[in-house]
Amino acid sequence: MKQIVDRPKIFGTGLVALDLVMGLDPNSPVQSWAGGTCGNVMAIMAYLGWDAYPIARMNGDPASERVRADLGFWNVHLDFANSAPTGHTPIIIQQIKRGRDGTPTHRFLWTCPHCGQRLPSFRPVTQAAVETIVPHLKHSSVFFLDRLSRAALTLAADAASEGAVVVFEPSGKTDDKLFAEALSLAHVVKYSDQRLSEAGGAMSEGTATLVEIQTTGADGLRYRHRLDGVVSQWIQIPAFSAPRLVDSCGSGDWCTGGFLAKAASDGLAELKGRGDAGLTDALRFGQALAAWNCGFEGARGGMYLVGRSDFDRQIKSILDGRPTLVAIDPTIKIGASVACPACPDQPQKRPVRSAA
Repeated sequence: MKQIVDRPKIFGTGLVALDLVMGLDPNSPVQSWAGGTCGNVMAIMAYLGWDAYPIARMNGDPASERVRADLGFWNVHLDFANSAPTGHTPIIIQQIKRGRDGTPTHRFLWTCPHCGQRLPSFRPVTQAAVETIVPHLKHSSVFFLDRLSRAALTLAADAASEGAVVVFEPSGKTDDKLFAEALSLAHVVKYSDQRLSEAGGAMSEGTATLVEIQTTGADGLRYRHRLDGVVSQWIQIPAFSAPRLVDSCGSGDWCTGGFLAKAASDGLAELKGRGDAGLTDALRFGQALAAWNCGFEGARGGMYLVGRSDFDRQIKSILDGRPTLVAIDPTIKIGASVACPACPDQPQKRPVRSAA
């Protein structure tokens, strides 16, 4: 008889958006995928074999239906994706171009290139959702958040009380009080030095932080911990070489996913027992996933173009220091695009490519 093994469970709240990706080829169609930091991490964790539950406020508009369809394709659980009060799903346009030196770069557009209206933006989960969700947090391994609200922190505190690792990836420091409270709850704090270097207070007295991770782009990352009660020195880990460089967007989310898959499948108890070697091993795995992701357009484009067996093989080759070329599976189809909800009488019109 085949043994039934429980899959690790992750809940997350924050930016769950629709990404409209405009690639390097001006003749290629605009691709649409579920995105946002939280949306990407939930999809990646499901891809890596976890039960993932995003908590969001999608209201049934075309953008939310596209996000739900995409997440559902990867077996992400959508039980709490329509938490009340619902609202428009954020839409983010990503343009990929080449710099003067030929290196791919990307930028994000927050307004519609057709009508000039600002695209729907993030709205945090509210207290109305807490009572419904809290009973389901039992036996979860990880609670992830990248945007702050009173409800998000309440949910994080409940998950922590059940033995889950609370992971906080701040996108900015907009509310000092909520930010300080997030640090008092989060066991793992991960951020980019380019956006939030002031988050270095994670290891201050009174915070719950056990592992602080600062990403440094092409230079890799550095981390410190206090698993034994004493704050360690910063430990630098260089980045892997990418098999090919097409687009780096979303690589930080893959790094997070790989780290959690290796270090937190059994919740806080597992994280506390990792030690230096265990943390480094988990972060190296995350970095390998990040390097692999650079070979594709969009934050998770490789998931649609590479079969799972090829994915596992390519990650192993990166870890072994002999990255292989990425094999594209042309039989995998990508979903349709979604129009700006503010554009009048243009339900099927796609974003145009800016000349800028």
